[in-house]
Amino acid sequence: MTKGINILEKLQLFTEQWQPKVITEMNDYQLKIAKIKGEFEWHSHSETDEVFFVIEGKLIIHLRDDSIELNPMELYVVPKGVEHKPYAEEEAKIMLIEPRGTASTGDNVGKRAAQEDEWI
Repeated sequence: MTKGINILEKLQLFTEQWQPKVITEMNDYQLKIAKIKGEFEWHSHSETDEVFFVIEGKLIIHLRDDSIELNPMELYVVPKGVEHKPYAEEEAKIMLIEPRGTASTGDNVGKRAAQEDEWI
């Protein structure tokens, strides 16, 4: 019998920060989990929206003219083409939903670029 994916168990399998891990796919979309702390870099995704869903902790998504604060069980969709910079003062555990092959640093080739499609 097939069983469901336990996200909290999957989060216990790694410690790296800012390195999303793919846990499943739906059509051409991937659901990824990540642990984050500190700030990422400014970036945008010209071809796709990006969903941030907070599992544990608090996430702030800085936009050029605003900031979005997300607490556990809250999500936000960053529209395609909108520059954003995620930040977490303390470690946060999040899920990202985005098309397969989406680079973590978007259109930039940043120093924090994650490995592509690392499954856990």
